[in-house]
Amino acid sequence: MIFEPRTIKGVTFRNRVLRSSVGGRMAAYDGTVTDVWSNFEQTFADGGVGGIISTTFSTNRRRQTPFEYPSLSEQRFVPPLKRHVAEIRARGCPYIIQIGDPGAATQLSLFGEDADALSSSSGFEFLYGYANRRVAMSAREIRTVIEEFRVAAGRAREAGADGIEITAEKGYLIHQFLNPGLNRRQDEWGGTDEGRFRLLEEIVTRVREGVGDDFLLGIRLAARDFNYLPYANFILRFPWTFPLRHHLFGNDLPTTLGFGARLKQLGVDVLHVVTGTGFPGPKGNPGAFPLREIKLFFNATRHLSRKAAARATLLNLVPERIALPLLSIGWREQAGVSLEEAEAFRRQVGLPVITNGGYQSRSDIDRGLSTCDFVSMARALIATPDLISRYRDGAGQPEEACTFCNRCCARSATSPLGCYEPERFGGDFDRMVQQILAYNTPVRVPPPQIAPAGAAEAASR
Repeated sequence: MIFEPRTIKGVTFRNRVLRSSVGGRMAAYDGTVTDVWSNFEQTFADGGVGGIISTTFSTNRRRQTPFEYPSLSEQRFVPPLKRHVAEIRARGCPYIIQIGDPGAATQLSLFGEDADALSSSSGFEFLYGYANRRVAMSAREIRTVIEEFRVAAGRAREAGADGIEITAEKGYLIHQFLNPGLNRRQDEWGGTDEGRFRLLEEIVTRVREGVGDDFLLGIRLAARDFNYLPYANFILRFPWTFPLRHHLFGNDLPTTLGFGARLKQLGVDVLHVVTGTGFPGPKGNPGAFPLREIKLFFNATRHLSRKAAARATLLNLVPERIALPLLSIGWREQAGVSLEEAEAFRRQVGLPVITNGGYQSRSDIDRGLSTCDFVSMARALIATPDLISRYRDGAGQPEEACTFCNRCCARSATSPLGCYEPERFGGDFDRMVQQILAYNTPVRVPPPQIAPAGAAEAASR
């Protein structure tokens, strides 16, 4: 089933496994893609995936998160992107560009910026974003956001991408409007499910007008918000929203299924179904909570605001033996963490569906594909970039599997992207560094293969 091709809106994916959106500091500081970025993407194209969904390209020139992530907020970003997209597609791998705006979830900046506080409603939360408070956007600012999405989508098509994916999850701006625990507006952009959906609806409408009916358009959508996870942020999110179920849970599945039905009417071609609110979060990134890597990030951003300074200070003061159990509540390794929700969307909405979250073994991928059209994955592919080619050759699981420690996710804003799990390398830090550097070089160098632990010692005997 994995290796059956599938065509959607004229785009043929050579198999059913997609490299999902994952980012690293591989672009220039202004957001221009580089040879390093292209090398990283080509690694997965050569590794056998059916298609690639890019990291989030920013649509707003001021809210770029983090630095050295790519942007489509200006026309000057198109020519270099066009050259590199052609290099990736030449390997027989369709390339989908994800676009988004983090809003108040913006995590990094050279200096604190008022633009990085903008959201659906005013309020406070502890873990996400660096601004002291979220600030409600004006109607004019909302209209500007809609136009920025339309223009960025057109630039993605001009650059030669096979399609676009709009991110409406992980606590980014669109999600801040969709989530009733965050959106407390009583104007046309909130107050009801229809009001909270209006921003996404108008973005999709304008994007479709801009790219045409013949261009693949997907939405990455949170099927359930699980606002109570992580607990540390849920408790410290103010003001609490009433009815209390909105504060505790956010959107439920029946509500988002209604969103899905409306998206189908608006001309969306595929839904990428995930769960959870915020990044990283236990329902979006199943596995272990990366405490030390989160601490590294908090310390790197403590200069940006009083909240950021307090956040870093608190995490540094609390002993790890206390902090780790508390922050790990809700985190566990689970393949197909959102498969139940993806199945519901496939069954009730009827659009092609991508399922994501914790996939790695061939059996788990087959399980996801038994009810969904595609499986997407990133962390397992960072660990083993040619994983799908290995499955084609008959393997059932990687020799040195991803442990879902989430260190790569948590380090992506501060460090070169790669696998930072020493256990996978048998404690050989030199091999770990070699693989990280291979991903982050401007020359096409395949990451070194990881031999099973103890193989080097056996060979030397």
